[in-house]
Amino acid sequence: MRLGLCAGEASGDLLAGSILRAWQQRGTSLDITGIGGDQMQSQGLESLCAIDRLAVMGLVEPLKRFPELLGIRRRLIAQQQRVTPDLFVGVDSPDFNLPIERRLRATGIPTAHLVSPSVWAWRRGRLRGIRESVDRMLCLLPFEVDIYREAGIDAMCVGHPLVDELQQLPVAEELRVAMGLPPTKTLLAVLPGSREGEVRHLMPVFADAMQLLQARHTNLHFVIPAANAARHQQIESVLQSKSLSVSLIRGQGREVMRCSDAIMIASGTATLEAMLLRKPMVISYRMASLSWGILSRLVKTPHVGLPNVLAGEEIVPELLQHHATASRLADAVSGLLEGDGAKQVGRFDELAGLIGGNFAERSIDALLPLVKE
Repeated sequence: MRLGLCAGEASGDLLAGSILRAWQQRGTSLDITGIGGDQMQSQGLESLCAIDRLAVMGLVEPLKRFPELLGIRRRLIAQQQRVTPDLFVGVDSPDFNLPIERRLRATGIPTAHLVSPSVWAWRRGRLRGIRESVDRMLCLLPFEVDIYREAGIDAMCVGHPLVDELQQLPVAEELRVAMGLPPTKTLLAVLPGSREGEVRHLMPVFADAMQLLQARHTNLHFVIPAANAARHQQIESVLQSKSLSVSLIRGQGREVMRCSDAIMIASGTATLEAMLLRKPMVISYRMASLSWGILSRLVKTPHVGLPNVLAGEEIVPELLQHHATASRLADAVSGLLEGDGAKQVGRFDELAGLIGGNFAERSIDALLPLVKE
């Protein structure tokens, strides 16, 4: 089978690599062309270019790199038109991949896109272009499917790879020992985000809330996983003026959440991880006032935390921007520690069941009917 693929980031490379591995384990011989990283190359892809040439972020960098990105896109389209794969799959990176999928589909090559853009949150007008670009959208979250079907786009939920990955983590007791965390204390994980701006805006108010919580709950210990060395230094500088029972750990965010009793967390993908780990949480976010003013007008969903978006209602407290004060955060976390957390966990079981695991196999089953005979 001739298969065309394009993953523009390391996360997409991981997803596509797991699908290719499972597909070949079924005994299917794959001739793979396109763009990808180490995971896809280990399954036989000869990448048209290095994947990191596509991994751009922000508003300015893509503009600076636009001529190069446009050249890579043209080369990939020309390659795929020459090879004429039985199926082309764009993996995430929608701004790069969807125009490619549209051009290839117009020439008769079946196309699919894996990982839905966040059309449920903003830029819903993209649905028209998506309808012209793909034969099927593969969604990681179940509520996304209805949005596409209402717009006349074939879509299927293939589960989320996190469901499978998180099941491989050791039990909480083992992790506490391995990370040198107190075995008998109530553990509150604090995740202020992985970006410099997130930590700058959130960590000071998180630290103030931690101080209030420590005064209320004498058996409480905090643990903070810093995403990298720069964030470790940044968080450490905030904590220097505080007297807290806290462990600051490099990385291991999932492991920290796994062994915690509750979580105070920045809005983002980590909230889905926390939900799948069945950990009660309080979600928060702060950003520059101007950015908040613009973003709050663009976003069309009443909730930002993925557990709440999935549930269609607020099951997890969201304290955003000026509502994210130390006293409100401390009150919300205290509620979790005093019994409210059990209600969240019950809903998390239900929502995790709706998403489901077995991502790679379900993705293959969704793609097979599209393959050109």
